[in-house]
Amino acid sequence: MTTCYSIIIPAYNEEKWLARTLPYLKKSMETLDVSGEVIVVDNNSRDGTSRVARRHNTRIVFEPLNQISRARNTGVSIAKGRYLIFLDADTFLSPVLLKTAWHHLSRGRCCGGGCLVDFDKPISPFSRKILDLWNWISITFGFAAGCFIYCRRDGFEAIGGFSEKVYASEEIWFSRELQSWGNTRNMAFQMISSHRIITSSRKLDWFSPLQLALSAVVLTIFPFSVRFRRLCSHWYYRPKNT
Repeated sequence: MTTCYSIIIPAYNEEKWLARTLPYLKKSMETLDVSGEVIVVDNNSRDGTSRVARRHNTRIVFEPLNQISRARNTGVSIAKGRYLIFLDADTFLSPVLLKTAWHHLSRGRCCGGGCLVDFDKPISPFSRKILDLWNWISITFGFAAGCFIYCRRDGFEAIGGFSEKVYASEEIWFSRELQSWGNTRNMAFQMISSHRIITSSRKLDWFSPLQLALSAVVLTIFPFSVRFRRLCSHWYYRPKNT
């Protein structure tokens, strides 16, 4: 059977979350009448990430350099699907959102897109305002959140995939370049506002809202800082026993 789409999950020390998200993902995929595959990219994990992925019958590829954009690209290098979906390891893709993304891509008039984001549990009013601001920016400017991006494979390959010059915000650069590629072919970069992707709020447990906000400000004022992994620690930090 032809593999129509590939779901790629970069994973760095994610054995606990994959044990929750992969079964949920498999059930969502069963609602589509086309064949898909799941690829977990073990991004130099020190835990049982690969063991959990193997237990759930996913394809596994190892990427030794701990970089999100490189892990995503490595996943594509073995993908069989014509369409690509990038999902974070701590994120739950619902059947309706998967169907919506598939519908957009299969019609042939969409090069890719993203969707609104929500968290898996209640958050503080301040954090909610920050999330609402991001969702407004995302929809207004067509910036897909890194936890969920969908696209055509030919578009991905034409723009060279995710930039490996950066250690964070690779989804923003990717969104902009894919939009440009799609515009020249009369294909829309379509943000889904009718359904939200549900992702973990764990970073709000690891860092204060102020720390996260200040990090975003620094990256905005000094965009070249994303070229240095040391300055993007919020994207790579994993506390012990989580």
